[in-house]
Amino acid sequence: MSGRTPSLTPPDDATAPVRHPDAPPPGELLGAHYAHCFGCGDAQPHGLQLQARAAEGVAITAEFTVKPEHQGAPGLAHGGVLATALDETLGSLNWLLRAIAVTGRLETDFVRPVPVDTVLYLEAEVTAVAGRKIYSTAVGRIGGPEGEIAVRADALFIEVKVDHFIDNGRPEEINAAMSDPDQRRRARAFEVNP
Repeated sequence: MSGRTPSLTPPDDATAPVRHPDAPPPGELLGAHYAHCFGCGDAQPHGLQLQARAAEGVAITAEFTVKPEHQGAPGLAHGGVLATALDETLGSLNWLLRAIAVTGRLETDFVRPVPVDTVLYLEAEVTAVAGRKIYSTAVGRIGGPEGEIAVRADALFIEVKVDHFIDNGRPEEINAAMSDPDQRRRARAFEVNP
């Protein structure tokens, strides 16, 4: 194995995150960043259809219901689906910074099983910024926003230019997103995942 694994610990010169002045106000639903996104898109019938809301500071809350299509072991959420929910939630934080960023590293802890038909309540916040690196953390709870922690994650996102998507994505989807007349949706289409 070659290469170095990026650290999830911010460097000493990292700064506190600053919410962008044009970020949605606390309580506002962020909506899907792209209709076909498995994490938040409403055009994905088997996707998570995760709903995220802006919170105070550089934080969000989100939730999704674990459907039978999301199970791994009988009656329980698949670990990869839970990691996807955390990644989607963490990635949505970048909208509060108005940064286009992709997941560089995601470290997930699975604390307890999450049954099918359970609502997973997620909270995430950006903890530090160092150059193009955005450090963040999230927890997922069952039984309500104050319920037991089922999953948690720490992540490193890397800020990129929109060219990252243009150079690597499928042209028909890129063109559709770029031609969307809704500027907010067009900007959000390129905010998460490599």
